[in-house]
Amino acid sequence: MNTNPQSFGYAQDGSTIRNPQSFEPVLTRNIHRPDSEKIATYLAHGGYAAVKLALTKTADELIDMVKRSGLRGRGGAGFPAGVKWGFIPKDAAQKFVAVNTDEGEPGTFKDREIVERDPHQVIEGVIIAAYAVGASRAYVYIRGEFFLGVKRWIKAIADAYEHGFLGENILGTGFNLDMSVHRGAGAYICGEETAMLESLEGKRGNPRLKPPYPAQIGLFGLPTLVHNIETLACIPHIILRGPEWFAGIGTAESRGPKIFSVSGHVNRPGNYELPLGITLREIIYEHSGGIRGGRELKAVIPGGASTPMLTADQIDVPMAYETLKAAGSELGTGAIVVLDETTCMVETARRLTKFFAHETCGRCTPCRIGSQRLYETLDRIERGQGTMDDIDRALELADGIDGITFCPMGAMLVNPARSAINHFRAEFEYHIQNKRCSVKI
Repeated sequence: MNTNPQSFGYAQDGSTIRNPQSFEPVLTRNIHRPDSEKIATYLAHGGYAAVKLALTKTADELIDMVKRSGLRGRGGAGFPAGVKWGFIPKDAAQKFVAVNTDEGEPGTFKDREIVERDPHQVIEGVIIAAYAVGASRAYVYIRGEFFLGVKRWIKAIADAYEHGFLGENILGTGFNLDMSVHRGAGAYICGEETAMLESLEGKRGNPRLKPPYPAQIGLFGLPTLVHNIETLACIPHIILRGPEWFAGIGTAESRGPKIFSVSGHVNRPGNYELPLGITLREIIYEHSGGIRGGRELKAVIPGGASTPMLTADQIDVPMAYETLKAAGSELGTGAIVVLDETTCMVETARRLTKFFAHETCGRCTPCRIGSQRLYETLDRIERGQGTMDDIDRALELADGIDGITFCPMGAMLVNPARSAINHFRAEFEYHIQNKRCSVKI
């Protein structure tokens, strides 16, 4: 099998994967070209052809195409994109598109690579989405630490204006769209769409109560379509190749190509564009080159730090929304963190919980206080000062946080600890009984 990240060959018997015998990457097709971030390179390889085609269609036709494609949001929630477009009220005088580039999930780096190496693909998706929902203003929200990404965004937007793809009367169609960049301050919570909108308005990035949803009351109290980078990058290809092409890739409930960010103890970490429904085993052992140093696999976090981890005997699960849910985890952002036999699961849970405890906005008590107590409990166990009661205490804290916080972060922050204890309880007990780690490096 060809494992060059520019062109993966992929074939399966069709029982799980609904795609042709060979898979052609589209979202990452330009990123390895010289000067891939420049508009000249993008235009030379068919860039903005989808905009020209989209502007000849009606808004309803475009919304229907995205619905039929089966595209689900790639930011973690997996909500159907076309349905979200249909929620935007047609009669509103002013509407916005907000582009979420606040990629703060540990292990996730796909959006950053797209913005740094192929930003015009995303701008093209923004233009089409804005036209379809009737928005005349787009805001890009980007994580403050992504310095190169900010520069690439600013340059790409300026070039799109210069070539007539942004501004007034785009391509002589009478459609107007302005677009600008806003840097965040590095808060993980601003990856949540309503916290991002609060930050865009110049406020502290606290989540809003939902409903109402941004599609009805969003940025500055007006209807707002919020999308993740990878989601928007899919749009031009759906318009050009047709919704049937996109729907023909993946599984019945998880359609299209997906960029998987693979990190941890693998020989070839990186971003891999593959069909949804490919097995976790194939991603790890064929595309990512297997476990580093020939060691044994111990655990995998399949969808970013906020998703429950899986054990080594669960890696034949297809990477799709429905199959990972059935396996007790989630697809999330598709960020795969591979952990080998030298990994201490107590320290892994402690470290990830510390991240979430640090990043909570502090708005609600279960998240603000509960995350700290959970971290302190895990820290005691890791330092050899825990008791057997601490294991059950950690699970009780997780149950007391999950499902009752103001935003979904509560459910996310308990996943590392809860899944680590459920799968590797003996390792936690060893820490307590022997006041040291059982792992031998």
